[in-house]
Amino acid sequence: MRVPFIKMHGLGNDFVVLDGRAQPLPALTTAFAAALADRRTGIGCDQLVVLEPSKVAALKARFFNHDGGEVESCGNASRAIGLILGGSAWIETLGGLIEVNQCGSDVSVDMGEPRFAWDQIPLAYAMDTHIMPVAWGALENPTTVNVGNPHVIFFVPDCSAVDLDTLGPEIEHDPLFPERINVNVATITSREQIRLRVWERGAGETRACGTGACATAIGAMRRGLVDRVVTVSLPGGDLRIESTATGRILMTGPAAESFRGEFESDEFG
Repeated sequence: MRVPFIKMHGLGNDFVVLDGRAQPLPALTTAFAAALADRRTGIGCDQLVVLEPSKVAALKARFFNHDGGEVESCGNASRAIGLILGGSAWIETLGGLIEVNQCGSDVSVDMGEPRFAWDQIPLAYAMDTHIMPVAWGALENPTTVNVGNPHVIFFVPDCSAVDLDTLGPEIEHDPLFPERINVNVATITSREQIRLRVWERGAGETRACGTGACATAIGAMRRGLVDRVVTVSLPGGDLRIESTATGRILMTGPAAESFRGEFESDEFG
């Protein structure tokens, strides 16, 4: 089967998009997703994104990380989907319904309301998620937020000095997080700006993470460190995060199409 794809990215966080609304797709196994994502023998991407028909929204989006594991949500990929759809539309995800609005090369995504309860993250046992009494080396007292997928956020003097290659996988796989966790290290530079690096579960450190930017901004707002509108600067570029008067999260930033192509499904089966 010849399968068309679109290669896209949001601030360098890159995706292979398959449109299952137009034609049947191969079985979406962990092995298939990981094979497509492989940067040496596949097409190469941080996440595989699959579009499917939906009864409650314009389409259903499924997200598979670089290791082939399916996850609930992806903010940067949601902006890429918004670019494909154009205008305003609702998208069904495992993390809930989200709304996208295109404005030129920028796309705004309504990510819904954040969740803070320990069993909504989830954690392995009850704990205060605002200032957690835990530490991994010099990273201590984080906050946790679920914005469609789970994030732990550490506020540090200099996020660029953190050894994420070592601490990222250690924290991601800690038994405290039964569904694993995305790891964020953030530095507050002003009331309006945050510098951020993200270790994504199943993908490693990426150039940008939309849900990580949302979770970090909300965590900083919850601690009174920043205002309700903040720019989050990641290695790939900037995202604007806003907490609305009703408590919903708006994320705005660019998305782009890189190229289109086709592959033979048997090569990745």
